Amino acid sequence: MRWVSVEYNGNERCGLLQGERILFLAQDRLVDIVGNLEAAASRAGEGGEAVLGDVRLLSPIPRPRKILGIGVNYAAHAKESVTFITNDKPQVQKWFNKQATGANGAYDPVCLPKVSEQLDYEGELVVIIGKTGRHVPEARAMEMVAGFAIGCDYSVRDWQRASPTMIMGKGFDTHAPFGPCLVTPDEVDDVSRLKISTFVNGELRQQAHAGDMIFSIAQQIAHLTAAFTLEPGDVIFTGTPAGVGAGHKPPKWLKAGDKVVVEISGLGRIENEIVPESGKTILR
Repeated sequence: MRWVSVEYNGNERCGLLQGERILFLAQDRLVDIVGNLEAAASRAGEGGEAVLGDVRLLSPIPRPRKILGIGVNYAAHAKESVTFITNDKPQVQKWFNKQATGANGAYDPVCLPKVSEQLDYEGELVVIIGKTGRHVPEARAMEMVAGFAIGCDYSVRDWQRASPTMIMGKGFDTHAPFGPCLVTPDEVDDVSRLKISTFVNGELRQQAHAGDMIFSIAQQIAHLTAAFTLEPGDVIFTGTPAGVGAGHKPPKWLKAGDKVVVEISGLGRIENEIVPESGKTILR
C-alpha cells in the first residue's frame, strides 16, 4: 500500500494512493493510523477522493515528534567524510536529530540559509515507525516499521562542524523533506536491494544500495530503543552514500535555483528546488 498526506481545499487530509487517485479517510491523520494501516485501508474512500493533480503533497507525517538521523552509515561516505566530519569508519552508531520544523514535502522548496553558503545534500532511505517500542531486539526490530519513504538530509556544513552533536547544522527549517508517500513493507521485496540515487541539476552525484549500510535498519532500531522509546510516526533517516557536496574538491555547495532529485527504486522520487531564505524575523 501507498499512503499520502496532502493539502486539499486548505485542509490536511490523508488517504490511500491508487495510481493517480487518492481515497481519503474521513477524519484521520496518517500519524494516527500508521500503526494499523491494514484496518485503515478498509475505510479508504469514506472521506471522498481526489486526484494527485488537485492536491499538494505533504510529507507523509507532516509534523513528526522525532526525526532521527544516523551519521556516516556507508563505508564510502565515511571515507570521503575525513575532511569535514570524521576520520574513520564508525565502530558505534552516531546519531543526531533534525527538528520537527525541518519536515518538508517531497516537492516543496528547501531554503538556502541566510547564515551560510555551505548547504549540502544527502539522499537517504527513510523509515517511518508504526509501533511503540523500547528495548526491541534486532531480531524483532523490523516489526516496528510501518513503511519506507525517500528523504534528503540537507546539512549546513559549517554549522554542523561547529557543534559536536551536529544538531545545529542538521536542524534548519525545511531541511528534512521526505515522501512522496509511505510505502508499506509488503511492497518491498528486499530492502537491501533498494537503489538510492541523488541528482543535482541532472548530474548523478550519489548512488548505492541500502544493503551497503554499515548498520542495518534493524540494528538502528535496536540501538535507538535501547536508549528511548520510539513511537508511531517517528521518522528515521538511515544514512547517505558517498558523493555529497562536501566530499568534492573543491566542495560543491548547493546554490539558489539548484534542483535536487532523490530516487529510490520501487519507491519513486522526490524533487526540491533550493530557494533563498528570506531571513524575515518572526515573533508572534
